[in-house]
Amino acid sequence: MPFSPEFTSSYLVAFAMGLFSSMHCIGMCGSIIGTLTLSLSPDIRNNKVLLVPFVLHYNLGRITSYTIAGGLAGIIGVLMAMPFGSLHGHRILQLLSALVMTGSGLYIAGWFPRFAYIEKIGRHFWNKIEPFGRKLIPVKTHTHAYLFGMVWGWLPCGLVYSALALAATAGDVARSALLMLAFGVGTLPAVMGVGIMTSILTRLSRTQRFKQIIGLFMIALALLAALPWLNPMAFLHPQTH
Repeated sequence: MPFSPEFTSSYLVAFAMGLFSSMHCIGMCGSIIGTLTLSLSPDIRNNKVLLVPFVLHYNLGRITSYTIAGGLAGIIGVLMAMPFGSLHGHRILQLLSALVMTGSGLYIAGWFPRFAYIEKIGRHFWNKIEPFGRKLIPVKTHTHAYLFGMVWGWLPCGLVYSALALAATAGDVARSALLMLAFGVGTLPAVMGVGIMTSILTRLSRTQRFKQIIGLFMIALALLAALPWLNPMAFLHPQTH
């Protein structure tokens, strides 16, 4: 089956990236969900049936922000590629994306702690919108939880920026947004789980061997971004004449 030169990644790859990388962020996500949970009334907080919808709405809000950010990354990617032409510009974005993802993988594995400095990119914007999140505390309704999640979806995070770097290579704004949607859905099991079985997931996320496995997985995804013809998913789009 012919190779598609426009292929960057698949939604499955973005989903897997979110699924595994989010395990590294449980500490941060856990504290945020803890803020949400503690702001709820004791009746809701102590009843899993009532608590889960609030945690779900929080996460749906967070994923909504990821999707919006993906669309913005797609616009930036298209604009950055224009001066170099469609083919060369797309290739440059692929290589830049691979570099960011490699740094992310090394950071997760504990081999490149300085990668955390990339989070300074969104610090100014975060300082502007974070007060809106605080105004939603205490969370009283599902809508409040959703809006709270939308605000916290813009929290500076190197791993989210890695996903955005990948999304920027999609060559299409809608596809970039959908890639971040797939990434966000991938983060859902870990972040939802931390609100329900915090202790188990937290212990697992702190295991050095587990972090190294996730880091190596991210580096493998970076190779697929740099060398997309290695990915069998790249051969799913037959050429048209």
